[in-house]
Amino acid sequence: MLTKVEISTDQGATLELLLGDPSNGYLVKEIEGLDPVKATIVSSSRATMDGEQYQSSRRESRNILLKLGLDADQTTETVRALRKRLYSYLMPKSNVRLRFHVEEGDGDDLIVDIYARVESFDSPSFTKEPEATISLICHQPDFYVPTPVVLSGMTVSDSTEFIIDYEGSVETGILISMLLERDLSEFVVHHRPADGSNRSLQFSEPLLAGDILDISTVSGQKGAIRTRGGLPESVLYGVSPYSNWITLFPGANAIRVYSEGAPVPFLIEYTTKIGAI
Repeated sequence: MLTKVEISTDQGATLELLLGDPSNGYLVKEIEGLDPVKATIVSSSRATMDGEQYQSSRRESRNILLKLGLDADQTTETVRALRKRLYSYLMPKSNVRLRFHVEEGDGDDLIVDIYARVESFDSPSFTKEPEATISLICHQPDFYVPTPVVLSGMTVSDSTEFIIDYEGSVETGILISMLLERDLSEFVVHHRPADGSNRSLQFSEPLLAGDILDISTVSGQKGAIRTRGGLPESVLYGVSPYSNWITLFPGANAIRVYSEGAPVPFLIEYTTKIGAI
């Protein structure tokens, strides 16, 4: 059950909205747009085949509609003052972070964030029950858990795997970080999701002891950065063009980082993404 919404501006101000509690003058009447967003499916037809052939799909941006009652009886502020205070957080065009607190029923609360641009703010002045309806556009449609998950591991020279049990409902990229304790010429990251398929990312570029290598497979942030002597440099050319950019899928994901020789420690970091709350 959704219990609280926090609205934070780029300037660091935060407005807290408790569901069912209008003590600050704002009563949350309705929040729309928390369900899974619509997907656009692309397909093509052939003259000799019935039906169509699937090509690709993508999910659209998210539109959150927030309806707030302005309850001056619960505060010392007038309706105009309450409306004016909302303007300071939700003026159209401004960027905000929405943080949702959800009770899961098992003693743990789910906290997720999403960023949005304010599209419109409607609040008629001449009405018996003053309220404000705010439309927010989230260009990245997924909610995400603000604290990333960080796991440690070691490279192996055999078929040993370790399991990442990804609890999100939307696939997510990873950041692989290595602090080299010895020279390393190449390694391969093998990934086997729950569907049994096999994916791999191969890196071939000489690395020296003391180097730091960061490989990101996060959508929009893909790349490989080597830091040597405190100076970062792109080594994207070290990633084989035939590689798969590793993506964790909901459920169990078997990971194996293979390299010959003594084990090399690494960290895997990822953000849990939720498609709906």
